[in-house]
Amino acid sequence: MARVCGRILALCFVVAVLAAAGVAHGQLSPTFYNKTCSNLEGIVRSAMTQAVNKEARMGASILRLFFHDCFVNGCDGSILLDSTANFTGEKNAGPNANSVRGYDVIDTIKSNVEAACKATVSCADILALAARDAVVLLGGPTWTVELGRRDATTASQSAANSNLPSPGSSLSQLISAFSAKSLSARDMTALSGAHTIGQARCVTFRSHIYNDANVNASFASLRKMSCPSSGGDATLAPLDVQSATAFDNKYYQNLVVRQGLLHSDQELFNNGTQDALVRQYSSNTSAFSADFAAAMVRMGAISPLTGTRGQIRLNCSKVN
Repeated sequence: MARVCGRILALCFVVAVLAAAGVAHGQLSPTFYNKTCSNLEGIVRSAMTQAVNKEARMGASILRLFFHDCFVNGCDGSILLDSTANFTGEKNAGPNANSVRGYDVIDTIKSNVEAACKATVSCADILALAARDAVVLLGGPTWTVELGRRDATTASQSAANSNLPSPGSSLSQLISAFSAKSLSARDMTALSGAHTIGQARCVTFRSHIYNDANVNASFASLRKMSCPSSGGDATLAPLDVQSATAFDNKYYQNLVVRQGLLHSDQELFNNGTQDALVRQYSSNTSAFSADFAAAMVRMGAISPLTGTRGQIRLNCSKVN
């Protein structure tokens, strides 16, 4: 091998890079369904367009659904499973109960896909494509989605409770939670930009606007008008006060002026290691978009089930 590489160094380098990429993405490929379900991406995009046109917030909900799936035992569609006699599902875990939504949209897409390509495409892959389309439909960047994930046959409420970062997380806790999934601090700060869209419940940001010192006083007063010090837990507020249904870099602009809605948001700009990156993203949309897209590909490659592991669920909410 050494003698051959000495003669054709460039070829050996390419082979090494491709081999490394194969390992990194767990046998996933953007062309996985080209022969078995060639119109897959069009089917997903069509249903997502309808869903987002009906309710722009649904784009944020689907993106969050994908994040909450990938961070719990990998991107395997386990979050979509209802509880059974054999396991307690993730839907009612602390970070998900009365919060995560969009299951019905994924079910609709799955039905459409099954009608065209029966028993072929996993719920995990449908969710990965839907998350990408959600971002694009709200004006954000696009990226090539690696495919070939299979679906989990079990779920873990305890893993959901322990693996998903909370809105009260400190910067070090956020960095550690992402590092545990082989994602860097830069990935974490870029992926947090998903909070440029969507809403959060009063219960998740009450402590920040009433108790934290690193919050703009006028912004805190505005949020207190609909989020009392007690009660009204489910009242919603936009994560991005400037443009809650547009995928842009205004989330970072908010952080620079201490208008992050969650404690965990403002931790990214609080005299810490991510301040410079937040400033960069706040003034450079393309830098944010490029980093976000790359980080989404890396997140989508967290511990996928491939080959013969798992199954292709016919109904996303239950095992075959």
